[in-house]
Amino acid sequence: MLGGTATRVEVPRFPVIDVHTHLTWMRNTRGGVSLGEDMLQFADPAALLPLMDRKHIRCMVNLTGGVGRGLEDSIARFNHAAPGRFLTMTEPSFHLFGEGNYPALQADALEHAALAGACGLKLLKTLGLYLREGIDSGALVGLDDHRFDPMWETCAAFGLPVFLHTADPLAFFTPTDRHNERYEELAQHPDWSFYGADYPSHAQLMAARDRVIERHPRTTFVLLHVGNQGERLDDLEATLARYPNTMVDISARIGELGRQPRRSRAFIERYQDRVLFGTDAVPPPYGDSVPQQLLCDELYEIYYRFLETEDEYFDYAPSASPPQGRWSIYGLGLSSAILRKVYHDNAARLLRLD
Repeated sequence: MLGGTATRVEVPRFPVIDVHTHLTWMRNTRGGVSLGEDMLQFADPAALLPLMDRKHIRCMVNLTGGVGRGLEDSIARFNHAAPGRFLTMTEPSFHLFGEGNYPALQADALEHAALAGACGLKLLKTLGLYLREGIDSGALVGLDDHRFDPMWETCAAFGLPVFLHTADPLAFFTPTDRHNERYEELAQHPDWSFYGADYPSHAQLMAARDRVIERHPRTTFVLLHVGNQGERLDDLEATLARYPNTMVDISARIGELGRQPRRSRAFIERYQDRVLFGTDAVPPPYGDSVPQQLLCDELYEIYYRFLETEDEYFDYAPSASPPQGRWSIYGLGLSSAILRKVYHDNAARLLRLD
């Protein structure tokens, strides 16, 4: 019944670099761990370009570009279809983790990826939540395990930023009961819950992340999904203040930021040179199952409305019902100077785009 302003923002005030999309999928995975180099499927670049032109998206960064031959195929396919419109990141070679010389193999794989044209390294939440000493069993391997130190240092040597997904929303680490604000989401996806003795706590994962960042000051870490601390921006600010080699993206978390618009605006204003635009977009048909990330015109218009207007109480996802939690969001009304940085300039600087 609430009557408020509804502003449709069809195009952004400035060109956009979407630093967080998923345009390829791995063929073989187990427990979130890739078991090989081959790709299952590529999104069709020709189908994406009309949307990019309509929504003034200069470039999409495909985070899940794979490794080895799959990575090379991904880079070649997107570069051939539209030079300069797509960038591709590589991923860790976790399928080699059981090898005795894994640290050296991983460093070599990253060097190969950099020479092949990868623009960075993307880590899923595999470290800390899925990867184990054995493929199917054994202790969880921590993000701060020293066997990965050569990986972080190789990224620094080749200027590859690390796009790091650590943990998940706080609600995923609490009981799935009537007190959980994301009960419906977790009831629909029970495998998204990491509550219990089998997993570290959210706080433990954040502490391990910060230890890695501190040990590798020459490596740039982009903390994805607002560091999965959108509900606790004070904690995220402490990390950003302590470690100048960190940035964040806003992908798939405008639902968190938009329900606390004054606090979120103050956060972005303070760290305006270190905030990146990202959506976590997935093309259909895969995106149909995650409506907060479905790559479509409406998704981008919601993000633009959130960043540019002061509209009140509107949907944060192109979905019939709120997919993450039963609330609505409010626009931040950022200034043009900050919008230019968040939409484009911060990413262009990080990814060395002209």
